Amino acid sequence: MKKLTLAAAIGSLVVLAACQPTTEETAPALALDTTQQQFSYGMAYNMGQRMKAEDLEVDAAAFAAGINDALSGADSKLSDEEVQAAMQAFQEEMQAKQMAAAEEAAAANAAEAAEFFASNGQREGVMQTESGLQYEVVTQGDGEKPTAADTVEVHYRGTLLDGTEFDSSYSRGEPVKFGLSQVIAGWTEGLQLMPAGSKYILYIPAELGYGMGGAGNLIGPNAALKFEVELLSIEKTEG
Repeated sequence: MKKLTLAAAIGSLVVLAACQPTTEETAPALALDTTQQQFSYGMAYNMGQRMKAEDLEVDAAAFAAGINDALSGADSKLSDEEVQAAMQAFQEEMQAKQMAAAEEAAAANAAEAAEFFASNGQREGVMQTESGLQYEVVTQGDGEKPTAADTVEVHYRGTLLDGTEFDSSYSRGEPVKFGLSQVIAGWTEGLQLMPAGSKYILYIPAELGYGMGGAGNLIGPNAALKFEVELLSIEKTEG
């Protein structure tokens, strides 16, 4: 009896999500008074949120029927082979859509970057290296310049071309140390131009950044990056 109640609660929720919006007068009442009802609703809602976050295109009515059949002990309407084949086909469709979306985003980001670098390179004070890296001196220090083999301590803020911040040591409240050979090529090149005590703005094309793969949830394929970087100190490599 408990299984049937739980199945009905989850199934009703998902079926309602699949239906067209209804008025308050025609919408069926959903009781959420008992702990069991609240648990059932919460579990289904959390599941739905995860599916939405992962962009899973689920048929809510079929999903509800599957839950009801499983929790009530009814036989599956599909064989194991049919389920496996459907899951494989669905996965391939999703991958194809994701690939198409990535290619579209990559083309858009590349076009935006090309336009940006062409314009930005004309601004007074912006310099460009042979690799395509552009940089701007905010403060010129008087210390040594690091080599690619050195370790540096920096404060930085990284944004996309539209100003979206994706990383910042300032926000974390402390600088970071890293080997200059262990970061993206734009950083390795750009920081070697900076005497200790300097603050530069680095404009990094995708080929010197994260390329077609992007990084994390914010840095898309072929995305150009902007970094405000303060070179605080250098630890020279011995030998």
